[in-house]
Amino acid sequence: MVLLSLTASHHELDLDALERLSTGSMSVGRTVVGTCRPVQGTVVISTCNRFELYLDVDAPLDGDTVRHATRHVAELVAESSGVTAEVAATSFTVRTGPEVAEHLFAVAAGLDSMVVGEREIAGQVKRALAESRADGTTSKTLELLFQTASRTSKQVGHSTALGGAGRSLVSVGLDLAGESLRPYPAVRAVIIGTGAYAGAAVAALSARGCDDVRVYSQSGRAADFATSHGIGAVGQDQESLVEALEEADLVVSCSGARGRRPGSPAASAPGAEASLEYVLDAASVARARDRAAARAGDEPESDALVILDLALHRDVDPSVADVEGVLLYDLASLTAHAPTTERAVVDQARAIVTDAAARFEETRLGRAADGAVVALLDEAERQVAAEVGAAVDRLTAELAPLGHAPTESDREEIARSVRRRVHAALHGRIVAARATALAEARAAEAAVVAGAERSLRPVPATD
Repeated sequence: MVLLSLTASHHELDLDALERLSTGSMSVGRTVVGTCRPVQGTVVISTCNRFELYLDVDAPLDGDTVRHATRHVAELVAESSGVTAEVAATSFTVRTGPEVAEHLFAVAAGLDSMVVGEREIAGQVKRALAESRADGTTSKTLELLFQTASRTSKQVGHSTALGGAGRSLVSVGLDLAGESLRPYPAVRAVIIGTGAYAGAAVAALSARGCDDVRVYSQSGRAADFATSHGIGAVGQDQESLVEALEEADLVVSCSGARGRRPGSPAASAPGAEASLEYVLDAASVARARDRAAARAGDEPESDALVILDLALHRDVDPSVADVEGVLLYDLASLTAHAPTTERAVVDQARAIVTDAAARFEETRLGRAADGAVVALLDEAERQVAAEVGAAVDRLTAELAPLGHAPTESDREEIARSVRRRVHAALHGRIVAARATALAEARAAEAAVVAGAERSLRPVPATD
């Protein structure tokens, strides 16, 4: 088995490119398991700043199977996202072996996030595994990988100050919005979406004293979400959203539902990015602002409407920023305002991640060393049996003139003594054999993925 990950994140791509790559690709996990026999399992992580596929590949050491799997996955991503196969192939960073575990553990701990130390990603990693289970696309190795990632994230949270300040995109956004809003206890907020970020937004607003919060969802889940979080709900139709915006000071949009509006042709048109509908468009916002101004009459001009768009697939039309009296912050602008984290804290967290990844790899590749260790143990048992037999024969010869024979206790003591001595001498050989087998397994796997990575690079055109 070879663990393989294909990663595209804000580190390698700008957010526009990442958005294009991940559009419509959530079904890739099911498709690749169903169409690529060597792939035993997949887990897909798709968040506001990353799109990653983790694969468990049953691959021979010549690497052809892994090269085929990686190329096949890139083509599937291209097909579902509407980008070219070349763009998909060159957008991914390929990792294997210890790099896979160390990267995922760093992601789960918040070390690879736009806001270093943010905690929402830990829940997103857990949900990615749960969704893979529901789709029937996980594997024993991926289960162990993702469960270990969650445990490592908890260890980082408990053992370091990383994330202790409640860092997240939501908190960064609310801090930034607060500079242009009245005090939060007087703010009227509308949340668009009912996912993890929506829940985090409710909690963060509540912590700031904001209790006038309503939620809107195109999917019809607003009422249930509102009940479970103790807030108000907005009707499912667009006109209800416009009415809510008339009174709002703050909008936190995090649905990721762009292009999924019921009945919209864009909801089913692969690659038709230009036609995707925004959850919140400029016309709706302008209409809401005009109504608010008309209702205010001769009263002083209303405060600015601050909109935080936390969705990778941009819930909010960028032209909303041109509507008078509106301040729009998207992921890129929020990232620019993200707080820095002390280097010592990050180093401490990375040390935990590195150690956990090394232990995971030893466990995963331990099967490659088990055969060598078992062979040594079998050899040792044969040596013990031979030496015990010889020792018993000598004792029998010594006792025979006296008319005695070795007792069962004598035999057991001889066996214990011989086994203790043989196994003490064997320890060093076992350690060396295990280390050699692990090194050989890592080297073989590295050779496999090197070929796979080369296969993802486009072939230069020739004259």
